[in-house]
Amino acid sequence: MLRTFALLGLLAAMPAAAVAQSTPAGAQQAESGKPPQRIRSITLTGNQTCPKSSDPDAEIVVCARVGEPYRIPKELRDDKPIPAQNQSWVNRTAVADDAGRRAGGLPDTCSPVGSGGQTGCAKMRAEQYAAEKAEAKRQERLIP
Repeated sequence: MLRTFALLGLLAAMPAAAVAQSTPAGAQQAESGKPPQRIRSITLTGNQTCPKSSDPDAEIVVCARVGEPYRIPKELRDDKPIPAQNQSWVNRTAVADDAGRRAGGLPDTCSPVGSGGQTGCAKMRAEQYAAEKAEAKRQERLIP
């Protein structure tokens, strides 16, 4: 008999507890199944805070940060050539292959040895010119 009264008391208290709980505005919108009227996308920089929506049922605010706040400035970045011991094995193999081709006097190597060695001299000069231009541009960027 005591169990019956306890069970009836719990059942009577449940609707009151459900009414006492408040649902957030976003949950009400999700329960209704209707899409929001507006989605506002905001890009934040520095230490800006994301603004709150004035009407959560009609508007969703999406915030995203741009850039890295503690990024190293371009002037201080190290963009020098990567040392050979820190390069991938593919690059190291390509350098070794090129050295072997030059030593053998194969075509496109600009080597005085072999029949096709002279054909790569123009290619080699063009590569040197491009490397010199890239280095000059890098040095120019370092000057404030």
